[in-house]
Amino acid sequence: MHGIILEILFIIMILLSIAVVEEKNLVNAVVKYAFLSLTFVLVLVLLKAPDVALSAIVVGAIIIGAFLFTIREVEK
Repeated sequence: MHGIILEILFIIMILLSIAVVEEKNLVNAVVKYAFLSLTFVLVLVLLKAPDVALSAIVVGAIIIGAFLFTIREVEK
């Protein structure tokens, strides 16, 4: 059962990665990237790596915030 859940999450990660790259709207791409980051954290938790998952949460939050700030500043 554990392996099936991981496989489904890996497939979701691949689909989200493609969706992020193909997205034309930058804000939508960042939102999809946030879901990709969340999926990655879930995979890390299922692989029993909570320390790495916490690091991924912090780095993901900083990157997403920087992306959104940059998009807002560029569109002014």
